[in-house]
Amino acid sequence: MKLHTLQPAKGSVKNRKRIGRGQGSGRGGTSTRGHKGAQSRSGYSRKLGFEGGQMPLQRRVPKFGFKNHNRVEYKPINLDVLQALAEKLDTDSITFDILVDNGLVSKKDVVKVLGRGELTSKLNVSAHYFSASASETIEKLGGTVNKI
Repeated sequence: MKLHTLQPAKGSVKNRKRIGRGQGSGRGGTSTRGHKGAQSRSGYSRKLGFEGGQMPLQRRVPKFGFKNHNRVEYKPINLDVLQALAEKLDTDSITFDILVDNGLVSKKDVVKVLGRGELTSKLNVSAHYFSASASETIEKLGGTVNKI
C-alpha cells in the first residue's frame, strides 16, 4: 500500500447535487424550486417564525403577565464582599467609586448593601440603599452608613 493509491471506500463518497445546469442534468428548468411563488424567486428569504401563512406559534400562544417598565433593578453587594474589598485595599471607607473602580458595579447601577456574611472591621460605607441587617451590622462595629 502506498499513499498515492489510497482512496475512500466504494460508495462512501457521492457527488453533490448540481442544480441549474441544463435540462439534460434532470435538475434544470425550475432548478428544484417549483413553479411561481415567492420561494421560486431569487432574493427570497423566509421571515423568522413564518409558517407558510398558518398563524405562527408566537401569535397563537396567549400572552400573560405584566412587566413594570419603571422597575428599579438593584445591584446587591453583601457584607462579606465589602470585608474582602476592605482587606484587599487596606481601607476603612468604601464608596460607590471604589466599587466601580474594582469592577463590582457599573456607573449606572443602583447599589444595595445586603447583610450576608461576616463583617469584622469598622467600615464607613456609602451606597444607595442598605438592608436593615446590613446597616445594623455596620453600625454595631462602629462604622457609618451613608446613603447617596
